[in-house]
Amino acid sequence: MIRAYIFLIGAAIIGIGFLGLSRIEKDAAMALMFGSLTLGGGFIICGLFSIKMLWHGVIGAGVLALISFGTGLFNLPDAAQYIVGERPRGNEPLFELAVTILSALLLTRILAACGKERRRRMLEENPN
Repeated sequence: MIRAYIFLIGAAIIGIGFLGLSRIEKDAAMALMFGSLTLGGGFIICGLFSIKMLWHGVIGAGVLALISFGTGLFNLPDAAQYIVGERPRGNEPLFELAVTILSALLLTRILAACGKERRRRMLEENPN
């Protein structure tokens, strides 16, 4: 289940990049597209790794989600300005906020899966 979630988040982030091409000015849109292809492609690669070795791909996606979420936190002031009504960067903060939220969702899902696997292994080791 987590594998499908990794693929889905990767595809959604790439989709955000393509959507940004039509909604943002050209230079910012190309930067967003490059970033979304890199990040979304990284998640898809981690999903592919998880087909052969589940936890290698899942942990890799978790590290990638943590880095993406941490980077996205620096964009929160721009998103707050956008919500208030000041929009010097146009719609770009909304797209960055969407990627940050998707990364946070994936990170929490991966942490939950790791905790569940840890409990399963502990119970398997000591059934009493």
